[in-house]
Amino acid sequence: MVQRNDRASWITGGRVRCSDPPRTAPPKPFRFVLLGAPGVGKGTQADLIGDHFRVCHLSTGDVFRAAKQLSADGNASPNLVKALEYMRKGELVPDEIVLELIRERSRCMTCCGGFILDGFPRTVAQAEALSELLKEKGVSLTAVLNYQLPEERLVARLSGRRVCPDCRAVFHISGHPPRKEGVCDHCGGSLYQREDDSPESIRVRMQQYEANTGPLIRYYSHRGQLITIEAEGSPEEIFQRTRDALRQYLPANQ
Repeated sequence: MVQRNDRASWITGGRVRCSDPPRTAPPKPFRFVLLGAPGVGKGTQADLIGDHFRVCHLSTGDVFRAAKQLSADGNASPNLVKALEYMRKGELVPDEIVLELIRERSRCMTCCGGFILDGFPRTVAQAEALSELLKEKGVSLTAVLNYQLPEERLVARLSGRRVCPDCRAVFHISGHPPRKEGVCDHCGGSLYQREDDSPESIRVRMQQYEANTGPLIRYYSHRGQLITIEAEGSPEEIFQRTRDALRQYLPANQ
């Protein structure tokens, strides 16, 4: 596994620099957007793609997860503080604030190493704003990777998750079961199913995802940037499918 830098420029924004930025640039850096419903395995694919193409995984989820600590340390920008206020109330962060957070991290958009953008854009309005931002910076997306899996398979994946309340370890009743049913391998805690991992909750999330992302998928498809990849099988099989799809796409688009 390739050692990754701390993505400090992305997590903190502003003038902060990564601990180990790319020293040499490839002839044409890869710049990807990742799309996919919850449970489809985007995070795993982002790691595999990042290692293979030497690009940095830029997840808005990581920024939001770091927001509380950054605020406590006095390192949060006014926009991140505003985002944190919405998150504390359980509300969605408005498009304009998310876009400003991306703008604060625009150095990552032009990094000579390229990027994988995960969690943004989520709407057509955000996609259009991202396109304008990249145009301002003189760069463009290589492709938009859209991972798909039938709803019932996603429900099976997510509803089978079990979490330890003590050490936060995650298991799966079929894919990664604990040695003893209902008991954490690491600390002996009693495993439980999160409320939002119930089949009913998952289907609601799928409906919300489809409603929001359907127009976004059509937007990128019309621009000729969308590559749809079946997310069935092992992570390695899905990654090989990704590489095969990119081989077919890139000669005609580079």
